[in-house]
Amino acid sequence: MDRIPSVDLKDFLSGDPNRKQKFINEIGKAYEDIGFVALKGHFLDDALVDELYSEVKNFFDLPVEKKREYEIEGIGGQRGYISFGKESAKGKKEGDLKEFWHFGQYVEDDEERRKEYPENVEVKELPKFNEVGKKAYRKLEETAKYVLRALALHVGLEETYFDNYIHNGNSILRPIHYPPILEEPENAVRAAAHGDINLITLLMGAQGRGLQVQNHKGEWIDAIAEPDELMINVGDMLSRHTNNKLKSTIHRVVNPPRELWGTSRYSIPFFMHPVSEMKLDVLESCIDENNPKQYDDITAGEFLDERLRDLGLKK
Repeated sequence: MDRIPSVDLKDFLSGDPNRKQKFINEIGKAYEDIGFVALKGHFLDDALVDELYSEVKNFFDLPVEKKREYEIEGIGGQRGYISFGKESAKGKKEGDLKEFWHFGQYVEDDEERRKEYPENVEVKELPKFNEVGKKAYRKLEETAKYVLRALALHVGLEETYFDNYIHNGNSILRPIHYPPILEEPENAVRAAAHGDINLITLLMGAQGRGLQVQNHKGEWIDAIAEPDELMINVGDMLSRHTNNKLKSTIHRVVNPPRELWGTSRYSIPFFMHPVSEMKLDVLESCIDENNPKQYDDITAGEFLDERLRDLGLKK
């Protein structure tokens, strides 16, 4: 496969059983073949997208010392600001050439769950930043719910199998700023090759070159979305849960050509996580004589904790 397939969520939501099944087949095949799709028909409208990018740029334009006031120690980078070069890919000592922010879950109906998560961090200088972030978070979470419903059907589960696991899940919205490159990077790229930790990732800002995906032959292919598309990929939790039937694909963000070093890049992934107690044990429907069980049993919370340590975000 040398390109990322495109699918339209409106097919799944159409009420037409044939269009719904077409979407399930297309997204299922894409996730078995390459682990990525470009998705049209999501719930983000253009005005909200423009507003979010405007607020995100306003935040990253603040002075470094002001941004660092929002860097919260002791929570593994789960909320607020994470400064430039702090995160590195698993097994890589060089930090990625990026700074980012984390919006987390807005728990509204479960006091115990609210206590489990760090609180979201309010940016005093930008009164609309948090409000717009929350709106986008909700729309991406809703989009992700329907993608997971299609995938549940694809692997032989009941359609709403994931719904209770993702309600109040530990999902993260991460606006990223890749600043201009000012000098020859020493063995560092904007985001080194990695797989995502979570169930699925919904990425805003994959227009234009930069994001690359590794296909099964080990070749790197450009993943470029149309302006009205989100790039959505399988994360390690879902890959593990489905015994690698749905593939978590290694991807990276490469540095631009030297003539574009002076430009910033922004992208905004939404990492869909379940609640921490979800069991990621391999599904029975994904085990057969040709595909024996490949993973030990683990919960989502245990797996996340393990990976945050690998990334250097948690000691």
